[in-house]
Amino acid sequence: MDSNYKKIFSGNIFKTQQVTAKLQEIGIEAIVKDESESARLAGFAANDLAVKEIYVHQDEITKATEVLNDVMKDMNGK
Repeated sequence: MDSNYKKIFSGNIFKTQQVTAKLQEIGIEAIVKDESESARLAGFAANDLAVKEIYVHQDEITKATEVLNDVMKDMNGK
């Protein structure tokens, strides 16, 4: 089954929140995949610092990637 959403980022909760906030500022609603939350809801032990993944609609990949690059530069102090 093909998806219209593509993964643009994976990282910890803090970076994920920064990226999704910037995406929302320009009108992009990202989907955050959180395996640890899914595991917790299913009754398994979960790690709160597990990797989160950000997906955006394929029509918004170019704009989302630009935002992601800007956020990562800011995080790295460049």
